[in-house]
Amino acid sequence: MGRHPYKALTVQAVKNITEPGFYADGNGLHLKVDKNGSKRWIQRIVIDGKRRDLGLGSLRLVSLKEARDQAEHNRKVARAGGDPLADKRKITEVMTFEQAANTVYENSLPTWSNPKHAKQWISTLTTYVFPRIGSKKMDKITSEDVLEVLLPIWTSKIETASRVKQRISSVMKYGIAKGWRIDDPSLTITSALPKPNRVVKNQRSLPYPEVSGAIQTIRDSEASLSAKLALEMLILTALRSGEVRLGKWNEVDMDTAVWTIPAERMKQRKPHRVPLSQRCLEILTEAKKINTESGYIFPGNMENKPLSDSTLSKLVRDNKIKCVPHGFRSSFRVWAAEQTNIPREVCEFALAHVVGNEAERAYQRSDLFEKRRKLMDMWVQYLAANKGEVIKIRALRYE
Repeated sequence: MGRHPYKALTVQAVKNITEPGFYADGNGLHLKVDKNGSKRWIQRIVIDGKRRDLGLGSLRLVSLKEARDQAEHNRKVARAGGDPLADKRKITEVMTFEQAANTVYENSLPTWSNPKHAKQWISTLTTYVFPRIGSKKMDKITSEDVLEVLLPIWTSKIETASRVKQRISSVMKYGIAKGWRIDDPSLTITSALPKPNRVVKNQRSLPYPEVSGAIQTIRDSEASLSAKLALEMLILTALRSGEVRLGKWNEVDMDTAVWTIPAERMKQRKPHRVPLSQRCLEILTEAKKINTESGYIFPGNMENKPLSDSTLSKLVRDNKIKCVPHGFRSSFRVWAAEQTNIPREVCEFALAHVVGNEAERAYQRSDLFEKRRKLMDMWVQYLAANKGEVIKIRALRYE
């Protein structure tokens, strides 16, 4: 075939060769025939002063012409000082969407305070996205792909679809950071999606005059003592379910009547000091009789575990209280607005909400703790005194 062959092989020759060995074609391209009769393309090429063998694929998948084209391309890259082997590795390293999504999920797990939200994050992608584009490489996903994922649920499952879109975007941003792509296709399809008929569903809450009756119903129920005490604590402190259920004894100072919830369990990622009323201290004293070995204030039925996420919701539902646990926060907020003269920012701080714009927050360093203590004491006094009638505002003046 000569010392430096060029296009020495033919399609027919490639087909007919059966003797094991290397058969040169040109540009370092060789057909390698193995003893078992399999045939594959090898290119011998000098990269950065060293001879390397690059596998270009099986003859069954790569034709003579395709192998020649790839060999010529590799030779040009190497002559220009590049590394076709590194380029090939980079192509194979690009993850599929599913692989990238699972990586983002694993990286984000330590930042989520609520295990339920973490589970929802990956389950929505598993349900709605992976079946359509999960196996596609990150650099091959288009706006059309994302549109096909979202259209079937965009108007029928509005909140879910919106979250799916946000989660796709998070995965795409990871792809951009890895250098696999330069754009986020989820951001370019907004105008192509139909405008959903969005109806905001508020968490069901009770009118505040009915809250004291709900507390009595809870106390009289046949639920576990731990669940009953936890739900009453939630109502008296206006905390979120997870903030109460996952509470630990080392967060509570009975002497100063302060419960300090760590940042990782708060929605705003800031520690939150909770003023404890006399009734809250009584609840904690009762809770100590249950079981303190687990470290949880309100232990669940399983050993060394807190109350489950569904326990408080079930307690409310089983006793036909027409709200959800989170709705008691709304009951408290409406009461504070209508039945007290407490400043708005104090009420919002009591709910651990963000108050004011960024500039205002930079100057507001206090958590208004003592003012919040007075507010929460007033709430507990109202609930203790109220028998269904609205207490007059002058009885609850904030001095």
